[in-house]
Amino acid sequence: VYQMSVSEAAVPGEEVGRVKAKDPDIGENGLVAYSIIDGDGMDMFEITTDYETQEGVVKLKKTLDYETKKSYSLKVEAANVHIDPKFISNGPFKDTVTVKIAVEDADEPPVFLKPSYIFEVQENAASGTVVGKVHAKDPDAANSAIRYSIDRHTDLERYFVINAEDGNIKTIKTLDREEMAWHNISVFAVEVHKQHQEAKVPVAIKVVDINDNAPKFAAAYEAFVCENARSNQQFITISADDKDDSANGPRFIFSLPPEIIHNPNFTLRDNRDNTASVLVRREGFSRQKQDLYLLPIVISDGGVPPLSSTNTLSIRVCGCDGSGSLLSCNAEAYVLNAGLSTGALIAILACIVILLVIVVLFVTLKRQKKEPLIVFEEEDVRENIITYDDEGGGEEDTEAFDIATLQNPDGINGFVPRKDIKPEYQYLPRPGLRPAPNSVDVDDFINTRIQEADNDPTAPPYDSIQIYGYEGRGSVAGSLSSLESATTDSDLDYDYLQNWGPRFKKLADLYGSKDTFDDDS
Repeated sequence: VYQMSVSEAAVPGEEVGRVKAKDPDIGENGLVAYSIIDGDGMDMFEITTDYETQEGVVKLKKTLDYETKKSYSLKVEAANVHIDPKFISNGPFKDTVTVKIAVEDADEPPVFLKPSYIFEVQENAASGTVVGKVHAKDPDAANSAIRYSIDRHTDLERYFVINAEDGNIKTIKTLDREEMAWHNISVFAVEVHKQHQEAKVPVAIKVVDINDNAPKFAAAYEAFVCENARSNQQFITISADDKDDSANGPRFIFSLPPEIIHNPNFTLRDNRDNTASVLVRREGFSRQKQDLYLLPIVISDGGVPPLSSTNTLSIRVCGCDGSGSLLSCNAEAYVLNAGLSTGALIAILACIVILLVIVVLFVTLKRQKKEPLIVFEEEDVRENIITYDDEGGGEEDTEAFDIATLQNPDGINGFVPRKDIKPEYQYLPRPGLRPAPNSVDVDDFINTRIQEADNDPTAPPYDSIQIYGYEGRGSVAGSLSSLESATTDSDLDYDYLQNWGPRFKKLADLYGSKDTFDDDS
């Protein structure tokens, strides 16, 4: 007899134990095959032959449950694979053995009585309404207590709560079927003393519809009726929509309110297919008198109890041709003679705005002062240059210009400020170099200026006053000025001036040959 044991948590295919029959033969005569021929565990176990070790391997065939059956018994047979016919009379070449297998208890997670649960609850039910109850138990012999909880990942809005001890599920918020018709949550069951052992079951909750929504227009209708419409002429068909379930929705009933049941302009006909037609009751409409009519329509559903709502249909009067095609629904065409249209007024205002913009731009440009590109003489800071447009007659010509204009008024006082640089300190001219009054000789005036410039340490390396010292550099005739005549010792021949014509006669007489000058003297 072989004694074996296996846990109830073992999976099918797992090895339970081994048996071995001894055969003194060798080779193929010693090969043994094993099989189960009897026992109450034939459906739960199986045996195979390991030809390398000549052993029978007992394996689990189905899952076990300790609480259901705690032990099994098997009758295993071992037989030769090859039997020599010469020795068949010595048989039988086989043997049997009894294998007893004990099932060991394992710590199993809780088990729900159902693989899934489906509950129903009415919409708008009060908070705390019981939805249903789930139940799980511990399959182990200890039968530990179970605690329940809801997987919050499946109930993010927290519509439900569960009693941790008895598994009752209740609502904590009112439910609206029109928002969510089904709620699918998951419930956990864990052992009180072994938190790692848990089970999970899906729970589907159906929200049962109640008639809490009245029917309304299926769309935002706007009807048009011709001015020349005939009596009993149908011009629009309407339908309704209800958010409730079909049991509390259609069929819809259309009617006019009792106070306008005898409306002189329009009437309503229920088509009994959840639609209704609106008809003209009289002939002839005028846009000038009234271009818009509002018709209230009552719609009721087939729920218990039935609900109804009043919806308003806008009907606009339009101009149509003879075939009933719309031409215009605007009453503005009749008042064009009395005033301007909106488009014309907009055009006039646009023209006025454009004219105003042009006038403002013109005035702005007129007022804007542009800076001149050429600086006039009186604004030029270089005031030490004076321009003359007449010719002088030399030293004897004292009336052509006033020598005082060449003098800087500041120079009379002995102080000549510089205007081209910023001096580091003020220069005081030497005593005795003060220029004479207006009757001073030009040569003395120029010499005075030269000495001031030479003795002024703040003066730049150039001086505009040098233009009075020499004129005509590069000219064949040399200098025509008499400014250097007092300081030069060279004798120049000016006889060629006699050939220049009457305009230069005065110069020719002044600067002629020396002999001629002596004779004249």
